[in-house]
Amino acid sequence: MTALLEAQHVTKTYGGGLLDRDSTMALEDFSLAIDIDNPSVTAIVGESGSGKTTLARLLLGLVAPTSGQVLYQGRDLHALSGTEHRAFRRGIQAIFQDPYGAYNPFYRVDHVLTTPVAKFRLANTKAAARSLIEDALRAVGLRPEEILGRFPHQLSGGQRQRVMVARALLLRPHLIVADEPVSMVDASLRATILGSLRQLNQERGISIIYITHDLATAYQVADNIIVLYRASVAEAGDVERVVKAPQHPYTQLLIASIPQVSTERNWLSEPAAGQQEVQAAGGCRFVSRCPVAMSVCRRTVPPLFRSEPRRVVACHQFAASGDVQPEAMASVFAGK
Repeated sequence: MTALLEAQHVTKTYGGGLLDRDSTMALEDFSLAIDIDNPSVTAIVGESGSGKTTLARLLLGLVAPTSGQVLYQGRDLHALSGTEHRAFRRGIQAIFQDPYGAYNPFYRVDHVLTTPVAKFRLANTKAAARSLIEDALRAVGLRPEEILGRFPHQLSGGQRQRVMVARALLLRPHLIVADEPVSMVDASLRATILGSLRQLNQERGISIIYITHDLATAYQVADNIIVLYRASVAEAGDVERVVKAPQHPYTQLLIASIPQVSTERNWLSEPAAGQQEVQAAGGCRFVSRCPVAMSVCRRTVPPLFRSEPRRVVACHQFAASGDVQPEAMASVFAGK
């Protein structure tokens, strides 16, 4: 069955042009398929520089992959016809990190809501358009009479971000790509926004790709999780299993870094000050930080090993499990 949105062996590098011989690997050999018939919430987790935002931009068609393909309903995203591209823009919506940067301060908040209604001809009359907008605002926990008619600076960060969720909801998309949607919002409002996203998935059948550096919120909302480390997948699978029993040493360090309620300090062990993280040529990216590194880790990049029915991990400790192709992550999430 054709996936709604699919990344096939996608690699993205920056630089390396005529005047810049150095190149940076932002994402390497990444594959993922989002099934239109089984709406889910998939979290993409990793530290800064791991490739999360690059992945979001690739899935949204904002940048083209250096190699590999991003497909929308089986068609290359960068070869869509005008009609197909319009359907893509309606079916795949984005929510970005900065809720203020999405607004023009000279326009009232209404502008970001009325524009998609007009562009995609979602309503035949102003009254119908107003009704659609009010319903979308209420769906994300906002009162239209408190939001409409105001300028962006008159709303809190949480309100601005929830308006952007409402904007995405207006178009009745199949998938929302949310790139760090709560990182610039007060902690007291994060649960509300994340709850809205989860509600869209459960009640309206919208799939969510939730991109974050925060494992705690990923665990709160996601069904599946993909852990990125230095542009490649370290571990992926069912969020319950990955968070509660991490297998990759990097995932274990991420879990250990989550603050715990304690009267004693228990800081995460980090490399000594001044120690550089260096990847051995042809070896595992994590080898210089790995507490269980073996000689094979310095020689060979580990493929994705299927350690459990719904989990893959890029670690030589699980070589006996047999490796899988990157595109098989879709079947891993389905438990096949």
